[in-house]
Amino acid sequence: MNTKIAASLLSADILHLGDELERIRNAGIDWLHYDVMDGWFVPNLAFGLPELQAISKGTDMFLDIHLMMNNPALYIRNFAKSGADLITFHLESMSDPFTTIQTIREYQKKAGISIKPRTPAKALLPFLDDIDVILVMTVEPGFGGQSYMHDVTPKIAEIRNMIQDKNIKIEVDGGIDNTTAPEAISAGADILVSGSYLFKQKDMKQAVDNFRTIAEKSPKGDGVNDYFLREQEMTNLSRQSREKTDKNSRVD
Repeated sequence: MNTKIAASLLSADILHLGDELERIRNAGIDWLHYDVMDGWFVPNLAFGLPELQAISKGTDMFLDIHLMMNNPALYIRNFAKSGADLITFHLESMSDPFTTIQTIREYQKKAGISIKPRTPAKALLPFLDDIDVILVMTVEPGFGGQSYMHDVTPKIAEIRNMIQDKNIKIEVDGGIDNTTAPEAISAGADILVSGSYLFKQKDMKQAVDNFRTIAEKSPKGDGVNDYFLREQEMTNLSRQSREKTDKNSRVD
């Protein structure tokens, strides 16, 4: 399966960004994930246009721009002209989603919509004919290094079921490491964004290779029914194991 790996630059060593870009490329990573935070939509500030312009001059890698902004529509033109390949904005922002998507298309860029952990999957339904990527946040946006929210996994599966045969990729961002990647992939994720886990590795290439191996071995989810069938199987196995343990205890 063709699972893509995106390195979140939020966790990179900004003082040595040129070295980090080379390290990322040498590790075989597919995309650069670039978070933009305005301090209003999320309680943090991160990255802007000057940094993106510099990065786009220093690499030819695919630039995945994630706008965590109150009014992203105002900035689409600038980010499109600064090297973005994919521009993703939040459905929860103040910008009209259809207008924002149209503006992204005017600059011939791929368009994505992101949703927070508590936003229901069905909120995406009106936009499925107009977007290339759905970015599912598996942490509350704003800060790196958070733990994966397992209760979001069923939503990934629900979205996979919703999009059916549409040419839309599901991207997941937040707490992705070698233990949570199989869960996200099995639910239907196509693109894994990883930040602190990847950049903490002494051998980033080995970590990426591990992700590839996980992707090959993990059953790719076909939607919510597939996911919950596997969940039921695991529940049944766990119950059988407990019953066996209880029976052995009574015998003793």
